[in-house]
Amino acid sequence: MTRAALLVLADGRFPAGGHAHSGGAEAAVRAGRITAAAGLEDFCRGRLHTAGLVSAALAAAAALGVDAAGLDAAADARTPSPALRTAARRLGRQLTRAARAAWPSAELDALAGAFPKGAHQPVVLGLAARAAGLGPADAAYCAAYESVSGPATATVRLLSLDPFDATGVLARLAPELDRVAEQAVTAARAAAVEGVDALPACSGPLLEIAAEQHAARPVRLFAS
Repeated sequence: MTRAALLVLADGRFPAGGHAHSGGAEAAVRAGRITAAAGLEDFCRGRLHTAGLVSAALAAAAALGVDAAGLDAAADARTPSPALRTAARRLGRQLTRAARAAWPSAELDALAGAFPKGAHQPVVLGLAARAAGLGPADAAYCAAYESVSGPATATVRLLSLDPFDATGVLARLAPELDRVAEQAVTAARAAAVEGVDALPACSGPLLEIAAEQHAARPVRLFAS
Protein backbone atom coordinates (compact mmCIF):
# COMPACT_ATOMS: atom_id res chain seq x y z
CA MET A 1 0.00 0.00 0.00
CA THR A 2 1.27 3.45 -0.84
CA ARG A 3 -0.07 6.34 1.20
CA ALA A 4 1.14 8.74 -1.49
CA ALA A 5 -1.80 7.52 -3.58
CA LEU A 6 -4.12 8.95 -0.93
CA LEU A 7 -2.60 12.38 -1.49
CA VAL A 8 -3.32 12.07 -5.21
CA LEU A 9 -6.89 10.88 -4.66
CA ALA A 10 -7.69 13.61 -2.11
CA ASP A 11 -5.95 16.40 -4.04
CA GLY A 12 -8.36 19.08 -5.21
CA ARG A 13 -6.53 19.06 -8.55
CA PHE A 14 -7.44 15.42 -9.19
CA PRO A 15 -9.82 15.72 -12.19
CA ALA A 16 -12.89 14.24 -10.48
CA GLY A 17 -15.24 17.13 -11.28
CA GLY A 18 -15.74 18.32 -7.71
CA HIS A 19 -14.84 21.92 -8.56
CA ALA A 20 -18.24 22.31 -10.25
CA HIS A 21 -20.17 21.36 -7.10
CA SER A 22 -20.60 23.24 -3.81
CA GLY A 23 -22.07 20.44 -1.72
CA GLY A 24 -25.13 22.56 -0.98
CA ALA A 25 -23.15 25.63 0.07
CA GLU A 26 -24.45 27.81 -2.76
CA ALA A 27 -28.06 27.18 -1.75
CA ALA A 28 -27.16 27.83 1.90
CA VAL A 29 -25.48 31.11 1.00
CA ARG A 30 -28.47 32.15 -1.07
CA ALA A 31 -30.80 31.35 1.83
CA GLY A 32 -28.68 33.34 4.27
CA ARG A 33 -27.62 30.34 6.32
CA ILE A 34 -23.95 30.95 5.51
CA THR A 35 -22.82 34.55 5.74
CA ALA A 36 -19.39 34.20 7.33
CA ALA A 37 -16.95 31.64 8.76
CA ALA A 38 -19.18 30.77 11.73
CA GLY A 39 -22.08 29.84 9.48
CA LEU A 40 -19.77 27.86 7.22
CA GLU A 41 -18.50 25.90 10.23
CA ASP A 42 -22.04 25.06 11.34
CA PHE A 43 -22.98 24.00 7.82
CA CYS A 44 -19.89 21.82 7.36
CA ARG A 45 -20.33 20.21 10.77
CA GLY A 46 -23.91 19.25 9.95
CA ARG A 47 -22.92 17.94 6.54
CA LEU A 48 -20.00 15.95 7.96
CA HIS A 49 -22.18 14.07 10.46
CA THR A 50 -24.95 13.29 7.96
CA ALA A 51 -24.06 13.09 4.27
CA GLY A 52 -20.37 12.89 5.11
CA LEU A 53 -20.76 9.88 7.38
CA VAL A 54 -22.94 8.07 4.84
CA SER A 55 -20.48 8.75 2.03
CA ALA A 56 -17.51 7.71 4.13
CA ALA A 57 -19.15 4.42 5.08
CA LEU A 58 -20.09 3.66 1.48
CA ALA A 59 -16.55 4.42 0.32
CA ALA A 60 -15.01 2.30 3.08
CA ALA A 61 -17.31 -0.60 2.24
CA ALA A 62 -16.40 -0.40 -1.44
CA ALA A 63 -12.71 -0.38 -0.52
CA LEU A 64 -13.33 -3.55 1.51
CA GLY A 65 -14.77 -5.26 -1.56
CA VAL A 66 -18.48 -5.18 -0.68
CA ASP A 67 -20.57 -5.66 -3.84
CA ALA A 68 -20.61 -2.37 -5.75
CA ALA A 69 -24.11 -2.85 -7.18
CA GLY A 70 -25.50 -3.38 -3.71
CA LEU A 71 -23.66 -0.33 -2.41
CA ASP A 72 -24.96 1.78 -5.28
CA ALA A 73 -28.52 0.73 -4.49
CA ALA A 74 -27.87 1.56 -0.83
CA ALA A 75 -26.59 5.01 -1.86
CA ASP A 76 -29.75 5.57 -3.90
CA ALA A 77 -31.91 4.64 -0.92
CA ARG A 78 -30.02 7.09 1.28
CA THR A 79 -30.37 9.98 -1.17
CA PRO A 80 -34.04 11.06 -1.39
CA SER A 81 -33.36 14.08 -3.60
CA PRO A 82 -33.35 13.30 -7.35
CA ALA A 83 -31.08 16.30 -7.87
CA LEU A 84 -28.51 14.94 -5.43
CA ARG A 85 -28.71 11.46 -6.96
CA THR A 86 -28.03 12.97 -10.38
CA ALA A 87 -25.11 14.99 -9.03
CA ALA A 88 -23.65 11.94 -7.28
CA ARG A 89 -23.77 9.91 -10.50
CA ARG A 90 -22.23 12.69 -12.57
CA LEU A 91 -19.41 12.98 -10.08
CA GLY A 92 -19.08 9.20 -10.03
CA ARG A 93 -18.79 9.05 -13.80
CA GLN A 94 -16.07 11.69 -13.86
CA LEU A 95 -14.22 10.06 -10.97
CA THR A 96 -14.39 6.70 -12.75
CA ARG A 97 -12.69 8.21 -15.80
CA ALA A 98 -9.95 9.79 -13.72
CA ALA A 99 -9.39 6.72 -11.56
CA ARG A 100 -9.20 4.34 -14.54
CA ALA A 101 -6.50 6.55 -16.04
CA ALA A 102 -4.56 6.76 -12.77
CA TRP A 103 -4.96 3.19 -11.47
CA PRO A 104 -6.11 0.76 -14.20
CA SER A 105 -8.30 -1.86 -12.59
CA ALA A 106 -10.61 -4.65 -13.73
CA GLU A 107 -13.04 -3.65 -10.97
CA LEU A 108 -13.19 -0.06 -12.19
CA ASP A 109 -13.64 -1.29 -15.77
CA ALA A 110 -16.51 -3.51 -14.66
CA LEU A 111 -18.10 -0.63 -12.75
CA ALA A 112 -17.89 1.63 -15.80
CA GLY A 113 -19.60 -1.05 -17.89
CA ALA A 114 -22.32 -1.70 -15.32
CA PHE A 115 -23.07 2.00 -14.75
CA PRO A 116 -22.59 3.90 -18.04
CA LYS A 117 -24.26 6.98 -16.52
CA GLY A 118 -22.08 6.72 -13.43
CA ALA A 119 -22.30 4.96 -10.10
CA HIS A 120 -22.66 7.02 -6.92
CA GLN A 121 -19.47 8.95 -6.24
CA PRO A 122 -18.67 7.41 -2.82
CA VAL A 123 -18.88 3.91 -4.28
CA VAL A 124 -16.49 4.87 -7.07
CA LEU A 125 -14.23 6.57 -4.55
CA GLY A 126 -13.96 3.37 -2.53
CA LEU A 127 -13.15 1.29 -5.59
CA ALA A 128 -10.61 3.89 -6.72
CA ALA A 129 -8.94 3.69 -3.31
CA ARG A 130 -8.93 -0.11 -3.58
CA ALA A 131 -7.36 0.07 -7.06
CA ALA A 132 -4.71 2.44 -5.70
CA GLY A 133 -3.77 -0.04 -2.98
CA LEU A 134 -5.44 1.93 -0.19
CA GLY A 135 -7.61 0.61 2.61
CA PRO A 136 -11.09 1.36 3.97
CA ALA A 137 -9.83 3.96 6.45
CA ASP A 138 -8.14 5.87 3.63
CA ALA A 139 -11.34 5.83 1.58
CA ALA A 140 -13.39 6.95 4.58
CA TYR A 141 -11.04 9.84 5.33
CA CYS A 142 -11.09 10.94 1.71
CA ALA A 143 -14.89 10.91 1.54
CA ALA A 144 -15.34 12.64 4.88
CA TYR A 145 -12.83 15.34 3.99
CA GLU A 146 -14.49 15.93 0.62
CA SER A 147 -17.82 16.44 2.37
CA VAL A 148 -16.49 19.57 4.09
CA SER A 149 -13.65 20.78 1.88
CA GLY A 150 -15.94 21.20 -1.14
CA PRO A 151 -18.37 23.55 0.62
CA ALA A 152 -15.48 25.45 2.24
CA THR A 153 -13.78 26.04 -1.11
CA ALA A 154 -17.07 27.00 -2.76
CA THR A 155 -17.90 29.49 -0.01
CA VAL A 156 -14.61 31.30 -0.57
CA ARG A 157 -15.78 31.93 -4.13
CA LEU A 158 -19.41 32.63 -3.27
CA LEU A 159 -18.82 35.12 -0.45
CA SER A 160 -15.24 36.23 -1.13
CA LEU A 161 -14.59 34.67 2.28
CA ASP A 162 -11.00 34.94 3.47
CA PRO A 163 -9.34 31.61 2.51
CA PHE A 164 -7.54 31.64 5.86
CA ASP A 165 -10.90 31.66 7.64
CA ALA A 166 -12.16 28.76 5.51
CA THR A 167 -9.02 26.77 6.24
CA GLY A 168 -9.46 27.49 9.93
CA VAL A 169 -12.94 25.95 9.75
CA LEU A 170 -11.51 22.76 8.27
CA ALA A 171 -8.77 22.62 10.90
CA ARG A 172 -11.27 22.96 13.74
CA LEU A 173 -13.37 20.16 12.27
CA ALA A 174 -10.41 17.77 12.05
CA PRO A 175 -11.07 15.93 15.34
CA GLU A 176 -14.69 15.35 14.32
CA LEU A 177 -13.54 14.15 10.92
CA ASP A 178 -11.38 11.56 12.68
CA ARG A 179 -14.39 10.28 14.60
CA VAL A 180 -16.60 10.16 11.51
CA ALA A 181 -13.97 8.19 9.59
CA GLU A 182 -13.69 5.70 12.46
CA GLN A 183 -17.47 5.28 12.63
CA ALA A 184 -17.59 4.79 8.87
CA VAL A 185 -14.97 2.03 8.89
CA THR A 186 -16.73 0.23 11.75
CA ALA A 187 -20.01 0.35 9.83
CA ALA A 188 -18.33 -0.80 6.63
CA ARG A 189 -16.82 -3.82 8.36
CA ALA A 190 -20.27 -4.68 9.72
CA ALA A 191 -21.75 -4.33 6.22
CA ALA A 192 -19.17 -6.76 4.85
CA VAL A 193 -20.65 -9.39 7.16
CA GLU A 194 -24.27 -8.36 7.66
CA GLY A 195 -25.09 -6.61 4.38
CA VAL A 196 -25.60 -2.99 3.37
CA ASP A 197 -28.40 -2.40 5.87
CA ALA A 198 -25.65 -2.11 8.48
CA LEU A 199 -24.45 1.12 6.84
CA PRO A 200 -25.54 4.45 8.37
CA ALA A 201 -28.54 6.25 6.91
CA CYS A 202 -28.17 9.67 8.50
CA SER A 203 -30.43 12.30 6.99
CA GLY A 204 -29.98 15.97 6.21
CA PRO A 205 -33.49 16.98 5.06
CA LEU A 206 -32.60 20.63 4.56
CA LEU A 207 -29.75 19.62 2.26
CA GLU A 208 -32.18 17.54 0.21
CA ILE A 209 -34.80 20.30 -0.01
CA ALA A 210 -32.23 22.96 -0.85
CA ALA A 211 -30.77 20.72 -3.58
CA GLU A 212 -34.13 20.53 -5.33
CA GLN A 213 -34.58 24.30 -5.10
CA HIS A 214 -31.05 24.88 -6.37
CA ALA A 215 -31.51 22.55 -9.34
CA ALA A 216 -34.60 24.52 -10.42
CA ARG A 217 -32.79 27.85 -10.51
CA PRO A 218 -31.96 29.05 -14.04
CA VAL A 219 -28.82 30.88 -12.90
CA ARG A 220 -26.34 29.33 -10.49
CA LEU A 221 -22.57 29.21 -10.10
CA PHE A 222 -22.33 25.56 -9.08
CA ALA A 223 -24.09 22.46 -10.39
CA SER A 224 -25.09 21.42 -6.88
